[in-house]
Amino acid sequence: MMIWIVFSVLAVAAALSVLVPLSRSGREQRETAAYDVEVYKAQLGEVDRDLDRGLISEEAAEAARTEIARRLIAAGGAEEEAPDTPTADAASRPRARIGLRVAQALALVAVPLGTIGLYSVIGSPDVPDQPLQARLQEPVQNRSLPDLVARVEQRLAEEPSDGRGWDVIAPAYMRLGRAEDAAAAYAAAIRILGSTERRETDRGEALVIANNGIVGAEARAAFERAVALDPSAIKPRFFLALALTQENRKEEAIAAWQALLDEAEGGEAWAEAVRVELAKLGVETAPAVAAAPGPNQDDIAAAAEMNAEDRSAMIRSMVDRLDTRLSEEGGSTDEWLRLMRAVAVLGDADRLRDTATRAEEALKGDPAAVAQVKSLARELGVGS
Repeated sequence: MMIWIVFSVLAVAAALSVLVPLSRSGREQRETAAYDVEVYKAQLGEVDRDLDRGLISEEAAEAARTEIARRLIAAGGAEEEAPDTPTADAASRPRARIGLRVAQALALVAVPLGTIGLYSVIGSPDVPDQPLQARLQEPVQNRSLPDLVARVEQRLAEEPSDGRGWDVIAPAYMRLGRAEDAAAAYAAAIRILGSTERRETDRGEALVIANNGIVGAEARAAFERAVALDPSAIKPRFFLALALTQENRKEEAIAAWQALLDEAEGGEAWAEAVRVELAKLGVETAPAVAAAPGPNQDDIAAAAEMNAEDRSAMIRSMVDRLDTRLSEEGGSTDEWLRLMRAVAVLGDADRLRDTATRAEEALKGDPAAVAQVKSLARELGVGS
């Protein structure tokens, strides 16, 4: 009940904040106009005194009088037209006051009641409070990702030197689309725990996403540190090559992309993205000969003993399990690409198209991964 009282008081206060100045507007207008009249009269007197002392010419005095008289007439008219003035029509004054009072009363009553009525229809007044502290104390498996992040944030507010906490919350920020917060968290983890290839790469990637896909100076420096720690790391080198492309350093970019592609053994998801970038630079590359993912030895042995219908059902069941896991828990780029290929094997074009769309949405924080998904979709005949 108390919350309704508070809402009502706030609504009345909001209405008064508008109505009180309105009720004073007529009086303030009259006072302002009367003040202006007195000022202009004083100015006329000042012009006459300046003329008598020889400070201005007759022509200048006449021009000044004309301008001041024009303003004086306008101010006098405003004073007479202001509501509730002694010169106003006697019959209109009571009607104006009554109209103002009715408007005020309607606002004071209708606004609070209308607000409360609207909330009672489209709101959820009967839902009990869900304090953040109570949600944070639930078992981990019952909490959503935002609640888990809030719990870690609470801990970090108390212990900002907890490097492990920063290292844990950074990828969670990325999943929530908070790239700037992720970059700051990675920076804190690096400062406290030290620099590693993974932390530097992930921080650089967060900076790129926060910068709308542009590899800026700070991100470039992070990727360069990552490569210095592990010269064979693919991901930071991918972004460094992307930076060269964005800077229109074509020859250097082609060399960087080609160096990456030369290390591909066949079937890597990132290799297709490299081919796409080289194609943008006008370089043709041989198509990838990717080994389609297949079942393990146990699956093959089991399938050998099944008839065609049972084998098809088994394959569909495996695809459904992978699809469910990726939809509920997310997954890597390779897993999404594997699912797309598996759905293609089933020959379900509509499902394949839907899978590609969901893969792009799930991987939207990684421009390179999205490029791989689109490329594979085109290869499988469902991309644009």
